[in-house]
Amino acid sequence: MKVNVNAVNFSADRKLVDFVQIRLDKLDKFYDKVVSTEVFFKVENTSDKENKIVEVKVNVPGDEFLVKKKCKTFEGAIELAAESLERRLIKRKEKVRI
Repeated sequence: MKVNVNAVNFSADRKLVDFVQIRLDKLDKFYDKVVSTEVFFKVENTSDKENKIVEVKVNVPGDEFLVKKKCKTFEGAIELAAESLERRLIKRKEKVRI
């Protein structure tokens, strides 16, 4: 699956990009018709510790899913977003079967 990673106002290191690729490749287990995925990393300028924002946009035939998560680390936010996407893709697969 093609994953585009975009870091807003900073550059993401290779380790983070590889982590995102590995984690989002697992989405193919739940729905094998995923066309592409875009990931946006943002850092919010607040005093709050949870200032890392991750937006994941997944394109499937006929639909598009957008998940936005906020966490202390980008890795944690990716995990939360991937879990949410897994649930959405399972629902989509069941809906298509009917």
